Amino acid sequence: MQIDLTGKVALVTGAAGQLGRVIAQTLAQCGTDVAVHYHHSHDKAEEVAAAIRALGRRAVTVCADVSREDEVHLMAAHVAEQLGMPQIVVTCAVRQYDWVSVLEQAPQDYQSQFDTCVMHNVLVAKAFVPHMTEQGYGRFIGINTECAMQCLPSQSAYVAGKRGMDGVLRVLAREVGEQGVTVNQVAPGWTISDNDRQRGTERQPDYERHTALKRRGTDQEIANAVAFLASDLAAFITGVYLPVCGGYVMPAI
Repeated sequence: MQIDLTGKVALVTGAAGQLGRVIAQTLAQCGTDVAVHYHHSHDKAEEVAAAIRALGRRAVTVCADVSREDEVHLMAAHVAEQLGMPQIVVTCAVRQYDWVSVLEQAPQDYQSQFDTCVMHNVLVAKAFVPHMTEQGYGRFIGINTECAMQCLPSQSAYVAGKRGMDGVLRVLAREVGEQGVTVNQVAPGWTISDNDRQRGTERQPDYERHTALKRRGTDQEIANAVAFLASDLAAFITGVYLPVCGGYVMPAI
């Protein structure tokens, strides 16, 4: 059994980033054409698009601040013109900041996380989900985090944003399910990326000992979960928060 997304168009926000680029290329390997979103990393986005084209798929790059409604709608118009409206949307973009205690965290960091976790998903949903509901088919996949369940010291701004995102997407799943659109979340653990491979920092024993599998996951393993949720194999799955973290966190009944 193979995942076949031939004929589909996907948008991946943050596709120039360490995880986003692997998700974008994995969807292309499954057959999709891909809109490669970026905000600042133009050259990285073009590299990702070139790699997708080398697979025989279409790819375009599109720049937008996903916390601004006008830019998200311009992005949607550009993607629609170049590739057609996507049936698959993956929201991977997020801003990074210094992780410190609640008492030390700058107030603007909380606003930043709200904008790039909550409003990012709200605005992208408003721009792309109506077409999915009209067509009676769609896959909306948000990239969350295991931190939303860990709530460890220094995670507060990130957790606040991602928990807000979780609430929005659970409600959205109930609102659009009847129209054939699934809405799910993938929650990576501390994932091995190309940065780790280049720096030789793949092993993190203090973290690994907390996972059931006693290792860190890879960016490809996260992308595999996204591809599954994007496929018809997951047609009866919606409203899910799926940790892909080797068992560091385990949602319980």
